[in-house]
Amino acid sequence: MNFFKLTKATVAAPADPRDRGGPRQPMLIARNLRKHFPITGGLLGRTVASVRAVDDVSFAVRKGETLGVVGESGCGKSTLAKLLMHLVPPDSGELIFDGLEVGARDGLRLRDLRRNMQMVFQDSASSLNPRMPIEESVAYGPRVHGMGRAQARAHAISLLEQVGLPARLFAGRYPHELSGGQKQRVNIARALALDPRMLILDEAVSALDKSVEAQVLNLLRRLKAEFNLTYLFISHDLHVVQYISDRVMVMYLGEVVEIGPVERIYASATHPYTRALLASQLHADPRARVTEPPITGDPPNPVNPPGGCRFHTRCPFAETICSQTAPALTPLPAASEHVVACHMADPASGHTRAGAQARPGLVPSAFADTPGPDRTSKEGVRA
Repeated sequence: MNFFKLTKATVAAPADPRDRGGPRQPMLIARNLRKHFPITGGLLGRTVASVRAVDDVSFAVRKGETLGVVGESGCGKSTLAKLLMHLVPPDSGELIFDGLEVGARDGLRLRDLRRNMQMVFQDSASSLNPRMPIEESVAYGPRVHGMGRAQARAHAISLLEQVGLPARLFAGRYPHELSGGQKQRVNIARALALDPRMLILDEAVSALDKSVEAQVLNLLRRLKAEFNLTYLFISHDLHVVQYISDRVMVMYLGEVVEIGPVERIYASATHPYTRALLASQLHADPRARVTEPPITGDPPNPVNPPGGCRFHTRCPFAETICSQTAPALTPLPAASEHVVACHMADPASGHTRAGAQARPGLVPSAFADTPGPDRTSKEGVRA
């Protein structure tokens, strides 16, 4: 199946004069991205092994949507973000932005990619120059790309106002004079300074307390509509991902195991790993207390991951086929936009539970009765 082709159900993003491929052309396509970090040893410093951080990852981000990316620590989420921005060069694979291949002779130059796609990092403090007032931090990017000093300053002041930092109070302040939430607002303004079409948000709210997190999330939703943005939102907080995302991509040990609409993923996740992740969420309701661990064991070593399905060493449904053959992303019969890499989703795989995803009893008792999280209203979260 072509997972990069949009279906008729896709809601087209608002018209944008910068649009080249049309509203149904994905904003970003990643094909077979791979990044292995070498481990050297011995007197000659030869490569003795490799950490397989991102291994043959393919997906698409549609124009105007928010794609949430979730998974355990070490699954490759942040490395994937750096590969998309070319902060880390990929070992192989291709990246296509609005129909143009990045780095190709007749494609999109890396400089142009970074004008169109910006990144907001997790650590808001270390992302800012401590010796530079925040007005200068926001204006720096446009000046590097050819904007005049006065115009860049006016642009920076306008952006600070739009992210909720009045310039008369904050323009001349230094990063150490700001709170964590204010610093992250500065980073968002700086990311918007080049008028990008897409933002990669790597754990952008994880270091904030809950009240400030709610304010920043609502700010991101408002800016997305005002600037006609597309988001790739990486987070370990499944409640936040549920609130802000249109689709969700689940990663495990450097691979994609499930992609689908957020409502479907949270209501009827298919992959056992995704179900375990959702069952591990904390709930305010004491009646939803988890009495058994939804998943056991530690993730395998990424230097030497298990063969076949990488989750089979922790999966309660693993069979011989799971350790022998790696499952491919397969669309579910009832929902073509919901794809999963599990032999139980493929009727021809030979797994004894193949095709039984919708039957009760597929989920192990450790998380079978865990209620799903309530869908937070997208009209806004209470600060």
